[in-house]
Amino acid sequence: MGDCIFCKIIDGEIPSKKVYEDDRVVAFHDINPIAPVHVLVIPKKHIPSLLDLKEEDKELVGYLHLVIQQVAKEMGVDRDGFRVVTNTGLHGQQTVFHLHYHLIGGRQLQWTM
Repeated sequence: MGDCIFCKIIDGEIPSKKVYEDDRVVAFHDINPIAPVHVLVIPKKHIPSLLDLKEEDKELVGYLHLVIQQVAKEMGVDRDGFRVVTNTGLHGQQTVFHLHYHLIGGRQLQWTM
């Protein structure tokens, strides 16, 4: 997807500070972290948002959650806890239209509703 910033990160056109990568998923530090640990976990397959998932993506979504678990352990937030957020659409504050999960932790988080 030509102008997708996350696709450019996947392709190596834009540098990132990766913490995990395999043939289906990449995880990297958010450039505007809101906590000591703020990592984005994304599929390499371009899927614009949660609403664009197809039946054939369900195995990938399950795999993404296993990667989030692994990254949480590697980042040291598994013991005290963390938050996983997926922003979807305009009101959900989605700014990059490539499915991604924010793994946020490393401090006591507040609820901001």
